[in-house]
Amino acid sequence: MNKKILVTGAAGQLGKTIEELYKENDLKIEFVFFDKSNFDITNKPQIDKILKQQKFDYCINCAAYTNVEQAEKTPKVAYKINDEGVYNLAKACKDTNTVLIHVSTDYVFDGQKTDPYNESDVTNPINEYGASKLKGEDNIIKILEKYFIVRTSWLYSNYGTNFKKTIIGLAEINNEIKVVSDQIGSPTNARDLARFLIKIIITNSDKHGIYHYSNEGAISRYEFAKEICQLTKINTTITPSLSKNYKTIAVRPKYSVLCHKKSKEQYNLEIPKWKESLNQ
Repeated sequence: MNKKILVTGAAGQLGKTIEELYKENDLKIEFVFFDKSNFDITNKPQIDKILKQQKFDYCINCAAYTNVEQAEKTPKVAYKINDEGVYNLAKACKDTNTVLIHVSTDYVFDGQKTDPYNESDVTNPINEYGASKLKGEDNIIKILEKYFIVRTSWLYSNYGTNFKKTIIGLAEINNEIKVVSDQIGSPTNARDLARFLIKIIITNSDKHGIYHYSNEGAISRYEFAKEICQLTKINTTITPSLSKNYKTIAVRPKYSVLCHKKSKEQYNLEIPKWKESLNQ
C-alpha cells in the first residue's frame, strides 16, 4: 500500500519544488498538496477535520511565515503561524498518528560561532522570525514522539521570493549592486532539500529528531551574488558592503553555517556543494 503524504504550504517555493519532483519521478507514494486557501494551519478545526478524514502517513510542513523584516513589525502574525499554527498541526498529527516532517531555519541560532552549528548547539534567535520558528520546534518536541525537524538555510528555487531571484531581478535593471559580505552561510537548492525530505519517507526512517540540511560549503552573500550573476551571464558589477551600511529592522546572524554530519551518517547522504547545485 502506497504511503499518503500531506504537504502543507504547497504554494511556497519548497512545496512547489516537492510537487515538481513528484511529477518528474515515479515515486511509489501519494502526495496531497494543500495551500493556505484550503489548509490553514492557524485554523485548528479545519486541519483536525482533514487529517482525520484522509488518514495521512506523513505531513511535510512547508507552511511558514518567512518575511524576516515584516516579522519585526508585526510579530503577532509570525507567531500566529510559526508558533500557534505548528502547535495545531503537531496536535492533529498526534491525534491521527501522522509523522510530522517540519522545516525550520538556521535563524534559531545567534551567529556567534565560527564553526558550523550542529543539532545540539544552544539556540538563541536574534530576531522575531527566528524566535517564532524556535517556538514551533519546541511545540513539536513537547507534543510528538514521531517527528523530524529539518533546519535549512538560504533556500532558493525557481519559485517564490528568494535571494537568487532577487539578485537576478536587481542585476537586470542595475549596473551595480551592493551585497553584504559579512554574513556567512550555506545556500540550499530547494530540490536537494526536497530529495532529503522524500528520502526520510521512502526509507521508513524511525530515526526521529532534529536534522540539519543545506548544500556543502560556506560563503558570504556577496560571493553567492557574484556566482549567480556569473552563471546567468548578467553583466553587472557586484560590490561588497558591510551589513552595518544597510538599514534593516531585523538583525541577522553573521554566521549560520549548518553541520550536516548527523544527516549524512544517518541517511548515507552525499550532499552536493553549493556551486554544483546552483549550476543545476
